[in-house]
Amino acid sequence: MNTIKVAITIPQDLVMVIDMLSKQNGLSRSKYITGILRENILKENERILKEQYDSVFSDKDILKEQRDMSHWFEGTDLAEGQEW
Repeated sequence: MNTIKVAITIPQDLVMVIDMLSKQNGLSRSKYITGILRENILKENERILKEQYDSVFSDKDILKEQRDMSHWFEGTDLAEGQEW
């Protein structure tokens, strides 16, 4: 993995907690911070995706179309397969 060295300013009390937790987990400070950042970025991406999904399905026309389509699929009796 390519890495880039960056300099950031972090409050001393936070650095002390980071150092304690990284040591407890057997990780370097850098690897620990990277893991925390990665985890939070993934959570943020999931939140954004959910927000976008929710905004699409909050549209009453799209919601109705999706419900109608699901009801149509329920009535197709696909248990035996689809003949083409």
